[in-house]
Amino acid sequence: KSNITIFIDAGAELHFSDNFDDYLPMVESRYEGVDVKSFSPLFYAYKAENISIMGRGLIDGHGKKWWDFVEGYKEGQARSKWQYEFDKLNKDILLPDDPKQMKRGFLRPPFIQTMFCKNVLIEGITIQNSPFWTVNPEFCENVKIHAVTINNPHSPNTDGINPESCKNVHISDCHISVGDDCITIKSGKDEPGRRMAIPAENYVITNCTMLSGHGGVVIGSEMSGDVRKITISNCVFDGTDRGIRIKTARGRGGVVEEIRVSNIIMKDIKQQAIVLDMQYAKTNVEPVSDRTPKFRNIHFSNITGQVNQAAYLNGLEEMPIENITFNDINMDAKTGFDISFSNKIEFHNVQVNTEIGASLKVSRVNNLVINNLKTYTPHNDAAVVDLKNVSNLFLYNSFPVAGTGTYLRLSGAGTKNISLGNNNFRNARVGVRKEKDAFEAIDYVSGDKGQ
Repeated sequence: KSNITIFIDAGAELHFSDNFDDYLPMVESRYEGVDVKSFSPLFYAYKAENISIMGRGLIDGHGKKWWDFVEGYKEGQARSKWQYEFDKLNKDILLPDDPKQMKRGFLRPPFIQTMFCKNVLIEGITIQNSPFWTVNPEFCENVKIHAVTINNPHSPNTDGINPESCKNVHISDCHISVGDDCITIKSGKDEPGRRMAIPAENYVITNCTMLSGHGGVVIGSEMSGDVRKITISNCVFDGTDRGIRIKTARGRGGVVEEIRVSNIIMKDIKQQAIVLDMQYAKTNVEPVSDRTPKFRNIHFSNITGQVNQAAYLNGLEEMPIENITFNDINMDAKTGFDISFSNKIEFHNVQVNTEIGASLKVSRVNNLVINNLKTYTPHNDAAVVDLKNVSNLFLYNSFPVAGTGTYLRLSGAGTKNISLGNNNFRNARVGVRKEKDAFEAIDYVSGDKGQ
């Protein structure tokens, strides 16, 4: 219904049943980018307007029974009446990434799912123990999620906030600790997602705290309808596996573009601070078509972190990642940036202090700009900047600290058109090390010292 407000006052608790039969009859729903008929979500709205869930109270989904069923299911075990009903309603539906999900005749419902709705407000409440994704707007317009706390334990697929193919989404002042990704942006999967062509666009994510979770803010891998015009700012990621993660694979198609990430603090990140991965599923090179995804025009600025790896960027051989900038980044990391299959990558005022290896390792990249990249933890056995098969580099304003072994290492027959300017390599034992296979590398040097 439209024009409804559910208000849960401070001190009030709303507990949901864990009896699966209470969520029948099955309804039109979505599961990881695929249309299905499944158990009704705990809160469900379809083609409604002006709906709100508000207050300072708590709602509990008692998800453990749902999680246990998924993890304990054995193929061939006796089926229940709702599994037979699920089979009948979804007999022609496949989940490409996990066909076994459909065989078990069981998909868990999201906690809050709004589909094809306008003017959705979720504010102030605390949500815990979701059976599956916690807050899941689908194909909605004008969504505001403010001051919401989400607490899910280590549990399967209990993402925090997952808007899919929505327009005008504002997520602010939320506190999220979950068993999967904290916030995930999606827009359909593979050919059905491309056919619907409903993008995720005009999202603002700000002033949020992310604790336990696989990723702080994640885009994809379901992004076949395009994701664009997204800002992520003024957030803290403390203890998540990754910070910002954008992922896709061959077959998805779609474009992720016009993304800005700024003013982020990361602490105790177990894997990468930043991931742009177009090979989330490893497949063979194929001709460019509508199956080929694209990442472009993505910008990172004012980010600090204590992380395991600073960043991992991996494009496709047939479709490199394009036009990515890093400005005013300061990372203490076990390992640094690792970038491949990319074009038009820029670093300005970036500091990466690694425990091992290069601060910046780059291969198969065209058009690379490095301006004032520094480290205060150089290593004798690794260059600060290690480039292989890189063309069209402009490196300038580099001032290695005392104790630096090699600052810049060039290798690979594809390394060419290298320009260096206004660098002072006097503190490095070797300013530029050019391997034999990079015989045509350096074209122009201006104002460098100690090379």
